[in-house]
Amino acid sequence: MRYLAIDYGNKRTGLAICDRSETIVSPLTVIQGLDDLLQSIAEIVQAEAVEAIVLGLPLNMDDSQGPQAKLTQAFAAKLQAHVDCPIHFQDERLTSFAAEEKLAPAELTRKKKKKRLDAVAAAQILEAFLENKAQA
Repeated sequence: MRYLAIDYGNKRTGLAICDRSETIVSPLTVIQGLDDLLQSIAEIVQAEAVEAIVLGLPLNMDDSQGPQAKLTQAFAAKLQAHVDCPIHFQDERLTSFAAEEKLAPAELTRKKKKKRLDAVAAAQILEAFLENKAQA
């Protein structure tokens, strides 16, 4: 199945995608701002023949939901009206930290790292989702 992962944020939203065999996960893009976010994601879902979406859910370390998790769930409800595929949630705790570690050896400037970080974090979210799915 072809999944699109979303690392939703107020300033930047990272996207990652996997192949149909669910073995290769790749950072796709980072969308700046919120203006055309829903429409942009809907277009990518259509163009990439996405069959399901995995949305990172930022839970607190004690498994509770904070304000950002609630915003993410509200975003998911809005997104569902724009796409015709299921939306799954995946715990995204520490994905940004893991993404930063992955980008560290690349020796990118801070600005270039910032541009890629959210897409790499989305890839981390999708990898975790697929791993959990395989174990289930």
